[in-house]
Amino acid sequence: MGMTMTQKILAAHAGLDHVEAGQLIEADLDLVLGNDITSPVAIHEMDKMKVNSVFNKEKIALVMDHFIPNKDIKSAEHCKCVWQQEW
Repeated sequence: MGMTMTQKILAAHAGLDHVEAGQLIEADLDLVLGNDITSPVAIHEMDKMKVNSVFNKEKIALVMDHFIPNKDIKSAEHCKCVWQQEW
């Protein structure tokens, strides 16, 4: 059976001829997206690991799209955490 468009893209970025659903791969990423919900979690985990930089800051996009405008103090703290990154 042929691959879907998504499978073809993933296979190409993983250097594989074929991928299938459920398969774990390591792929070279063009862009990594984080938002105001997921990024603070990742940032705090990186802080725990004492990691000072990301794999390639030119390939990271952090988008504030859930909590803008901030609905409360906690959402403002999440956005502030992301905006203060200086990778």
